[in-house]
Amino acid sequence: MLSFITRRLAGMALAMLCLSLAVFYLVNLEPNLKKLAISQLDMRSSAQDLESWLERNGYRENFLVRYGQWLGVVPKAPGVDAGTGEASPRFRFCDEPAELRYSGVLQGDFGCSTKFKVPVVQKLFPALQATGVLMFWVMAVMVPVSLLIGVLAGMREGSRTDRTLSTASIITAATPEYISGVILTVIFASWLGWLNGSAASATNQGVTFYNFALPVMTMAIYGTGYIARMTRASMAEVMTQQYIRTARLKGLSFGAVVFRHALRNALIAPFTVIMLQFPWLLTGVAIVEVMFRYQGFGFTLVEGAANNDIDLLLACSLISVFVVLTTQLVSDVGYAVLNPRIRVR
Repeated sequence: MLSFITRRLAGMALAMLCLSLAVFYLVNLEPNLKKLAISQLDMRSSAQDLESWLERNGYRENFLVRYGQWLGVVPKAPGVDAGTGEASPRFRFCDEPAELRYSGVLQGDFGCSTKFKVPVVQKLFPALQATGVLMFWVMAVMVPVSLLIGVLAGMREGSRTDRTLSTASIITAATPEYISGVILTVIFASWLGWLNGSAASATNQGVTFYNFALPVMTMAIYGTGYIARMTRASMAEVMTQQYIRTARLKGLSFGAVVFRHALRNALIAPFTVIMLQFPWLLTGVAIVEVMFRYQGFGFTLVEGAANNDIDLLLACSLISVFVVLTTQLVSDVGYAVLNPRIRVR
């Protein structure tokens, strides 16, 4: 097991390196750099002014050199003051020192956010924390409910309970998050009158029913149907196995057969689906966070993409890749825990 985890960690590091290089190339394409320069100067700035800004802030250096500086394996040079020609911080709002230094991802420096005018870590980590709280409550609601629905439906395949729960699961899984969000907003705002109509920011005005409870409900509804369908299919298959019939013939009650013999094997497939919800919750809820003005990771990612915030986009992509690869590793290890017949080498 230890050697397997070690190899997977090495593979994760290589995958993150390759993917970060690809993302670094894409966000630093010429149109993106020009849009960034325009956003930092003025729409009426001349081509010479834009080029001067890009050169002064190091965006015209060799691509591999810039990638090495972002990683922290190549020293980062300061900017040059256009008037005096002396070294100066490239981004004064980040308090960057005006000296040659190693400062990159490996040193914990993710760069400066040109949109929010702060170091990326000051914007990224609070957003991750906000989304982490949201993810916790979504999983706390979604997982128990979906497993219960799936087990109840799969215990007696073809029964009225199975048909009813399966129909409800299909409907919720087929409804996109933005549709669920609109429906819930209409129900609680127009019909019940619980909302005051303001899509307030969770950061500026605190956590409210609108910007927290409704996003949790919106995402939990969609994920519950998906996980419940997988659990129901897995449970129905396990209930037809020979060892289940043998347990029943030995005189065990139906409940004992389900909880002692069927449930553990039936949870292997849903476990994979549950682990895949973490990357989805981290990056796939951008539309939900924007809809409800919840300033989490997805909201920050959208803001960075809309404003060509290169360092913020790179940090978000790195975090996303890390979460995806980590959940896959946990999923593989979880296989062996749930089913001792599965070996990882």
